[in-house]
Formats: sequence, C-alpha cells, structure tokens
Amino acid sequence: MRKYLLIVLLFGLNQSAWTQTLKYSNEFLNIGIGARAMGMAGSVVASTQDVTASYWNAAGLAKLKDNIQIAAMHNEQFAGIANHDYGSVAFKLSEKSAAALSFIRLGVDGIPNTLYLMQDGQINHSLIRSFSAVDYAFMGSYATQTKIEGLDVGGNVKIIRRVVGDFGGAWGFGIDLSATYTKNDWQFAIVGRDVTTTFNAWSYKMSEADKQQLLATGNSIPKGGLELTLPRFTFGVARKFQIKESKFTVLPELNLDLTTDGQRNVLVSSKYVNLDPRLGIEIGYNNLIFLRGGYGTLQRVIDFTGNKTLNGMPSIGLGIQLSKLAIDYALSNAFNQGLIGMSNVVSLRLSINRK
Repeated sequence: MRKYLLIVLLFGLNQSAWTQTLKYSNEFLNIGIGARAMGMAGSVVASTQDVTASYWNAAGLAKLKDNIQIAAMHNEQFAGIANHDYGSVAFKLSEKSAAALSFIRLGVDGIPNTLYLMQDGQINHSLIRSFSAVDYAFMGSYATQTKIEGLDVGGNVKIIRRVVGDFGGAWGFGIDLSATYTKNDWQFAIVGRDVTTTFNAWSYKMSEADKQQLLATGNSIPKGGLELTLPRFTFGVARKFQIKESKFTVLPELNLDLTTDGQRNVLVSSKYVNLDPRLGIEIGYNNLIFLRGGYGTLQRVIDFTGNKTLNGMPSIGLGIQLSKLAIDYALSNAFNQGLIGMSNVVSLRLSINRK
C-alpha cells in the first residue's frame, strides 16, 4: 500500500532532478470539453464556432454570433472517481475578432495516504489520511478574421497548475495556434497545441518526518525537475448539409490527431509520428434538437488468446437549443467498457446580446 502513495508522488518522475520529455504529458488537456464535442468523439475542430472553440480551435471564435457567450461543463469519469469541470466566457471585440477566458479542472479526491499505515510493526488504519491530485488550466484566447477571404486565425496562452496534496506541484506555460478556412460550405482546420513546447516545473515540499518514513520503507525522496510537452497537431474537415424540402441538417466531421511525443497505441503508430483519426456526426432538426454520435481512440487490443483486434471508443449525445440557452448531454465511451468506463457529460451554453 505504501507503493501506491509512491506511485502518485513520482508519477512521470525519476529519483533526482531532471529535464525530460514525457509521453502523455499534460494529458488532462486532451480529454476534451463540452457535451456537443464529446458526443461526436471530439471530432469538432473544424465546425466549432461558439465559446467552446476557445478549447478546440481558437480560430473558430472569429465567427462568434453573439456579443457574449458563457459555457460550463461537468464530466464524471470512471463512475465519478475523477471529476472534470470546465468554464468559459467569450466576447466579441469587433465584427472580425473575439476573445475568451477559460478554466479547466480535473481532480481525483480522497486518495488514501498510507505512508504511516504501519505503527510499531502493526497496521493502524486510523493513521490513514487522504489527499487530492488536481490539475488546473487557465487559458486566454484570441481570434480574428484575416484579409484572405474565409481564413481565420487564433491562439491560446495557457497557464497550468498541477497539485499532488501537500507534497508537491508544478507550474507550466504553453501556447496553442490554430486556423480555419471556409470554402463553398466546406470547413477546414488545423490546430497546433503546445507549438513552442509546454513545460511543467515540478517542486516538492515534504516534512522531515515524511522523508525519514520514505527512506525507512526503502523509497527515494522525490526531487523537482522540468517536464516538457511536445507539439500535437489536429487536422479537421467538415461540411453541413441541408436535406432538401425538410428541416433536417446533417453535419459530418473527420479529425486526425498527429502526436510527436513517442510511440502510442493508435491506428498508425511509430516512434516519431502517430496518427489517430476520429469521426463525428450531428443530425439537427429545425436548429432545435440535435442527435450526435462519434467514434475515435482506435487501439489494437490483445485478448487472452493472443489475437489482436482494433477497438475504439463510441459516443452518443443529445442537444436542445432554446432561445438563448443550449443544453447538451453526452455519453462517451458508450457501450464499450460497462458503467465504470463511461463518462457522463453535461454542459450549458448561454448567449447574451447587447442592444
């Protein structure tokens, strides 16, 4: 049980001060936000043009339709073990530009601290304490239309704060850049996350008693270091179709993630570049009710017989657009790993227009 605490403390770290690039660094920023997007398996970088574009593709903010939009999301993962929350406000600066401020939190609370579980050679459960491991991100976004017809550009500046109980934490900084291009109802997008390489500077603060207890149990004392996050790129294409002589619309979108931080278990995998496709679709009626579905995160899974199968994560969603309020729900990883693997996502979006 002591090892459990040590794993949390040293996750992604070695035993001395270091500077290194880690695979899945700051992965909490790649989970996705908003029930509309999650219902489409996150395949939305080309079609998102509301406040949530501050996360998916900042350039999409340039087509913000309202003076102000406010969004909030709550996402319970792994049957509520992890809580994922998001809030954002976007506002038009002019007819051609917009900005947004956003906040993301992913936290696991009530983690047992078993460092002092043993007392005089006996297990004493009354000595167990709990702590939280929480990741925060604060983002400022800006987007503007360019002089090239149909081309919009945008970007994010993000500050990252990661906390592991009272033992340690990290501060980080990064930049995202993106662009969208619209031509004959087709929408194309490219998003570059961590384009300058994002860093997390880790530090630890432990009492002398904690250090002595770690040494006495054969563990090492963690030391701070610099964690680097390499760039990640997403390409997207979408088009909205109006079904003739009806109030129905169909919007399919295809996204392709390209990562550079080491070999991953995705559709196209290598030591240098990995490609992970995602597909989403949104069916709307009278711009009032929306039914969504998606499929992504393709992985090769080996079963007990040694056979490899290609597995993915399906998702479904439902949305209602009222006068100024949009209510969305999504069930990601639906029908795939039972209740424990599903994520229930609820989000709201409010539009405000000044006279």
